[in-house]
Amino acid sequence: MTVDNGLLRFGRTLMMKRIFDLLASALGLVLVSPVLLAVALAIKLEDGGPVFYRGTRVGMGGQPFRIFKFRSMVVDAEKRGASSTSQDDPRITRVGAFIRSKKIDELPQLFNVLLGEMSVVGPRPQVSWAVDRYTSDERLVLSVRPGITDPASLYFYNEGELLKGSLDPDKDYMERIHPEKMRLSLEYVRQRSFSLDLKIILKTFSRIAGRSA
Repeated sequence: MTVDNGLLRFGRTLMMKRIFDLLASALGLVLVSPVLLAVALAIKLEDGGPVFYRGTRVGMGGQPFRIFKFRSMVVDAEKRGASSTSQDDPRITRVGAFIRSKKIDELPQLFNVLLGEMSVVGPRPQVSWAVDRYTSDERLVLSVRPGITDPASLYFYNEGELLKGSLDPDKDYMERIHPEKMRLSLEYVRQRSFSLDLKIILKTFSRIAGRSA
């Protein structure tokens, strides 16, 4: 394969991925709209605070963006504790505990996908302090759009449980979870393809449904 053919194939893959992201996010938002409305109402009724959490994350090329998530913690939770969250974090609300256990809090990220800030599949976006600690090799993950799901997300599906009881969740995250999570993310970036994305999406649905990924 010549260099020109390789670049053309890569360009087509990127275009196919973006078209898929647009269609999937638009259709997904329509299909889950009743769930979105029900969760939004439950959050509002619980404490009267904002429905969405709009924290800043680092996206493709190191560009910051504001992520959409259903708020699963008390108002101003970022000012009251660590960025990483354990399963027994006292900042998690009653509604929040439920939607986090079912990954429903991630559904609003379909808006980020629609806006082009994220992809359906890609390395999970990180907060700036964690990205600042990336090595030069690890920064390869910033060459693609971050995603809602990826192999690392599936492997660490119970991340909150792994951090349960931690006195310093951020420190424990970087020491116990980050190395393997980054290895899996880099492996995805190097091997990414449209067919791989479809496999990851199917595994994600299977995982959410309670079956082994």
